[in-house]
Amino acid sequence: MSISLPLDNDGFLRRECPNCEREFKWHDGPANEEAETADVPVTYYCPLCGEPAPPDHWWTTAQLDYMQEMATPMVMRQVSEAFDDALRGSKHVTYKPGDGSDLPDPPSTLSEPDDMRIVASPCHDYEPVKVPEDVDGPLHCLVCGSAYAV
Repeated sequence: MSISLPLDNDGFLRRECPNCEREFKWHDGPANEEAETADVPVTYYCPLCGEPAPPDHWWTTAQLDYMQEMATPMVMRQVSEAFDDALRGSKHVTYKPGDGSDLPDPPSTLSEPDDMRIVASPCHDYEPVKVPEDVDGPLHCLVCGSAYAV
């Protein structure tokens, strides 16, 4: 199951640090040729606090809520179809699938504002991030965690 999340006009996806819980953005996909050939990190570092976490730990609360609200009707539909298939032809059990009217409405579409400013670490400049305008450093490299001034 695939659920798309919105990017801003520069191709950045909002993220939330699982440690400091502050938001920033990282670029979705390779930003240049060097990024295309670089190994995908097994850990990313928060550019704001420098703490590491695995790649799947950076969702914002709004993104998690949205993904759950999008997935629930899909999963319920698949379970209903699986029951229907499994019980079709059974002489002892009767199953009547619902008409879908009991499924929750899909959530409102997420939008991604064009906020924050782009910065790039000197050590891994092919992985730019966006940080809030009021952050003045030091920042940390998304790839290796090294601190740098802005």
